[in-house]
Amino acid sequence: MLRLESVEAGYGGIRALHDVSLEVPPGTIVTLLGANGAGKTTTLRAITGLLRPSRGTITYEGRRIDRLPPDRIVRLGISMVPERREVFPEMTVRENLIMGAYARRDRHRSADDLEQVFGLFEDLRGRPGQRAGSLSGGQQQMLAIGRAVMARPRLMLLDEPTLGLAPLLVQRIFEAIEEIARSGVTILLVEQNAYRALPLSKFAYVLETGRVALSGESRDLVKDPRIKQSYLGEI
Repeated sequence: MLRLESVEAGYGGIRALHDVSLEVPPGTIVTLLGANGAGKTTTLRAITGLLRPSRGTITYEGRRIDRLPPDRIVRLGISMVPERREVFPEMTVRENLIMGAYARRDRHRSADDLEQVFGLFEDLRGRPGQRAGSLSGGQQQMLAIGRAVMARPRLMLLDEPTLGLAPLLVQRIFEAIEEIARSGVTILLVEQNAYRALPLSKFAYVLETGRVALSGESRDLVKDPRIKQSYLGEI
């Protein structure tokens, strides 16, 4: 579904990605691991058109997208849940969710999608008129994911969706991700919680200083001593 081949990208004169190649097959969850500054968010920004690669290609469903603007990429069926949520704080929960459907031609039929979001996140069901900025951090993360669901994506990119959340909320977010995947959405998950992300995913890649250092099936990588030491706290 999604393929990056020899992608290089950066900011100004600083190169953040070096010859990055990865693949996200349809119907799977793929995890992208890496320490802060490894290039994970830069990879997502390149996929979504927020950053243009200086070299390499990005294809989605057989179509090259690395020269398309972000709005065109969204219309192709790619949604992103950014790090630190980035909800619209002065807008209500319902208004934030409706914004997620702005690129759809059938956005007038969004009632069913609202019900799907409220089914995923019961915390939001009773708060449609509440300002998003007054929600807790966990509720804002639910809202950000729900907003992406409203776009009816075929591919969803999640950037550190459990960052800074309490363990109970982490559990609920991962349960929602599993349910979204079961509905047929392909997911590229950027996450530092390897304990939860690797068992959830089919394949995984590890970025180190902008390069793919490890890759393979998640069930194999979780046994790799380098993963255990760096991401699972085992020696």
